[in-house]
Amino acid sequence: MYEIDKIDRGIINLLMEDGRMAASEIARRIGEISERSVRYRIDRMVDEGVMKISAIPNPKALGYSVVADVWMEVDSGFIASVAQKISEFSCVTYVATSIGERDVSVQIIAHSNEEIYRIVTEDFGRIPGVRKTNTSIVPIILKDVYDWQVPESVCAQDVNPAG
Repeated sequence: MYEIDKIDRGIINLLMEDGRMAASEIARRIGEISERSVRYRIDRMVDEGVMKISAIPNPKALGYSVVADVWMEVDSGFIASVAQKISEFSCVTYVATSIGERDVSVQIIAHSNEEIYRIVTEDFGRIPGVRKTNTSIVPIILKDVYDWQVPESVCAQDVNPAG
């Protein structure tokens, strides 16, 4: 397990604010660290899989104004194959399997409620193994995975600013 400190956490949070922020600006805003150390830490965290730097498109700006959560009951021998098939749809933003009342959890984006209905009934409902779907329109998202910040509680206690 990779141990981060308060400086790594600061770097991550600043890059979440602006993924193109220069290492010199990050060093200036954090203080107590050089630009070179910032670059080194970014490279190390990317290499270790602690973070990924990438573009995050805004579906609403592209006309996908409707979000829906879909929970599926799936025949036990088909859970993995259904989840894999669902993940191939371009309208799908999230797919997970779970243990409990629902077997597969999906989030989809679309242009309209009618498009959501068509995707769920015609596309998902016809996949072998899908027994039942339960769909909820999501009118407001208050926090998404892209807004999650590393909690201070995961930071190592001893900090070496020289990095």
